[in-house]
Amino acid sequence: MSNIREAFKKGKAFIPFITCGDPDLDTTAAAVREMVKNGADLIELGIPFSDPTAEGPTIQAANMRALEGGVTTDKIFDMVRDIRRDVQIPMVFMTYANVVYSYGAERFIRICSEIRIDGLILPDLPFEEKEEFLPLCHQFGVDLISLIAPTSENRIAMIAREAEGFLYIVSSLGVTGTRSEITTDLASMIRVVRENTDTPCAIGFGISTPEQAARMAGLSDGAIIGSAIIRLLEEYGKDAPDHIGDYVKNIKEGICAGQ
Repeated sequence: MSNIREAFKKGKAFIPFITCGDPDLDTTAAAVREMVKNGADLIELGIPFSDPTAEGPTIQAANMRALEGGVTTDKIFDMVRDIRRDVQIPMVFMTYANVVYSYGAERFIRICSEIRIDGLILPDLPFEEKEEFLPLCHQFGVDLISLIAPTSENRIAMIAREAEGFLYIVSSLGVTGTRSEITTDLASMIRVVRENTDTPCAIGFGISTPEQAARMAGLSDGAIIGSAIIRLLEEYGKDAPDHIGDYVKNIKEGICAGQ
């Protein structure tokens, strides 16, 4: 059974996202540890890419800062090795297919397994093309996590039936970023998911407040937040981990209160 399922066993899961290397990898590692200490159930680690098409301006800027700071995939692997000395909760990488291709897909996914990365999210990989990576993910025991967007419509059931780890439900059309209101009919999307799989699903894109997180976790099995955390890094830089810890604590308390 996938380690990712463990994140959803104690109730609704909170899944924070962080771009690795913004402003540097020491800060990323400190922030991860603060997030774990304050209630994160699973962490998404973003591997920076020069053309992150699914991201809004906040996370795009974080990608640029990290790349300009000299972060590489190998340095991120080393950071995860260090984190794994004391962090036990599931962790997944979120990056783009080109990052995996250019590194060498087999080597990339094998190292993910060696450093105990539990899953891989590739937002630019169409569901129909996942066979390029799926056999390697199965070989090395890494879940290839699928996304379901409002545009998936008649493909939702098909994607859900083949889901691994957890399903990433995209709350809104467009790119990542905080939104004051989420108007997508998520309940009907999740109903189709539930009819076709028992794989947990979590909602991301546009969530920033404890109230939004509680509402999204109420509809699904968990909430994913990225841009609001990246904004704390942008504002506080190397001093951000403590602020991120406080933020994660507030979100987690909001989710728990809404259960």
